Amino acid sequence: MSFPLLTATAALPAIGAIATAAVPAARRTAAKWLALLVSLATLALAITVLVRFDPDGARYQLTESHAWIADFGVRYELGVDGIGVALLALTALLIPFIILAGWHDADPLETGSKRWRPTQGFFALILAVEAMVIISFEATDVFLFYIFFEAMLIPMYFLIGGFGDRAHAGSDEKAAAQRSYAAVKFLLYNLVGGLIMLAAVIGLYVVAGNFSLQEIAEARANGSLDMATNTERWLFLGFFFAFAVKAPLWPLHTWLPNAMGEATAPVAVLITAVVDKVGTFAMLRFCLQLFPEASKWATPAILVLAVISIIYGALLAVGQRDIKRLVAYASISHFGFIIMGIFAMTSQGQSGATLYMVNHGISTAALMLVAGFLISRRGSRLIADYGGVQKVAPVLAGTFLIGGLATLSLPGLAPFVSEFLVLVGTFARYPVIGIIATFGIVLAALYTLVLYQRTMTGPVKPEVSAMPDLRARELLVVAPLVVLLIFLGVYPKPVTDIVNPAVKSTMSDVHEKDPKPEVEAAK
Repeated sequence: MSFPLLTATAALPAIGAIATAAVPAARRTAAKWLALLVSLATLALAITVLVRFDPDGARYQLTESHAWIADFGVRYELGVDGIGVALLALTALLIPFIILAGWHDADPLETGSKRWRPTQGFFALILAVEAMVIISFEATDVFLFYIFFEAMLIPMYFLIGGFGDRAHAGSDEKAAAQRSYAAVKFLLYNLVGGLIMLAAVIGLYVVAGNFSLQEIAEARANGSLDMATNTERWLFLGFFFAFAVKAPLWPLHTWLPNAMGEATAPVAVLITAVVDKVGTFAMLRFCLQLFPEASKWATPAILVLAVISIIYGALLAVGQRDIKRLVAYASISHFGFIIMGIFAMTSQGQSGATLYMVNHGISTAALMLVAGFLISRRGSRLIADYGGVQKVAPVLAGTFLIGGLATLSLPGLAPFVSEFLVLVGTFARYPVIGIIATFGIVLAALYTLVLYQRTMTGPVKPEVSAMPDLRARELLVVAPLVVLLIFLGVYPKPVTDIVNPAVKSTMSDVHEKDPKPEVEAAK
């Protein structure tokens, strides 16, 4: 029996979470190092998965299948395609940076504070989320996926509600109330989506007789499983609603600005760069593969919602006074691009959407983590409280600028390639939608450059005059992300080579081919 590599990749952070939580209370530093080492070991396993994955091989590789709840047709089935491998690697890559960036975020507050920040619990919860996200990218049993899709809400709830950013350190009661509100809102929105999905999962079992993604998809393809049109559409809507909440897609997005605003910067990255990707990934893996006809039926409405997300998120980002909420609304706009690419039903759109998931994770991590370092120095999230930072902390300002330029998809940085592919793929089939979506690019330039101008340029405000530049630990967090943004902006081929075969299979699932150009090239 071959080594269960996929199980090990998910089990290691889960075991690490338990071990970190069990470290004695007085050994906070040991707990931090243990969590970091576990995350690095998980990254090593993820790299092994990446190396062993053959883009030209079978669609699902490194598969594992074991009986679990036989009476209900539930199996422990794992397997990864190119899309799952890319997002698994992204998750494993970001967690060490998240841990390093949050190195002091859960330390005890000042003497006399009524609230104790349990360091061990903070890092254990991060590892628990990593384990659940990874197995969500690996699961090919629908019920197994659902369990971890919902279970990850529990540690995220405690990370949002139990740990706030340093900007609120001086007002414990008010900060606690705001964190509690954000955490409950996050939990309720996602639980409602999950409960609706549970009904759809049960309905799928009634229709198909099992939960195996591959078996159901094969039965759909060869005609041995023929769903009634209305049944397929209702099941699709049950799945899609849950994924749209997680994504987040307008108008189901309102939990995100609260959650990101009240969470620490590393936890905000965990939300939008890691956890939210499960929603868009699941649209590709489950919605399109299990319900191809219903996916095409719903495409016009979904594209309209995606375009609204793009423009709405960008417009609200322009008007924000809070740095973290600005990044949150920018992410809503970016997720609109991802969903638009998925449902454009073209290979360029879906390849761009998958690449966008990876690039958005890296660019948002770079921008939000540097913003977190900035906020921790000044003790405020308000844009108006900053000015002239580039004169006193030029490295911090420079990395903040690079993260911002990546957010607006500047050519030469990673998100540009993915956004370009999404727009090209959308133009090919839905030109009006593509034209409207391009206004999101203009708005992105506006909110990013205005943010930089108001915080980093101009006269130096007295409150930031003594602000220190990035320290060695902070540079260790930001520098690799900046290098990746530049490398993938210039040479995205390593990622596209992995995801393109999986996109081709997804296009085959929905029985779609790329539209031919209306004007043939001159001979």
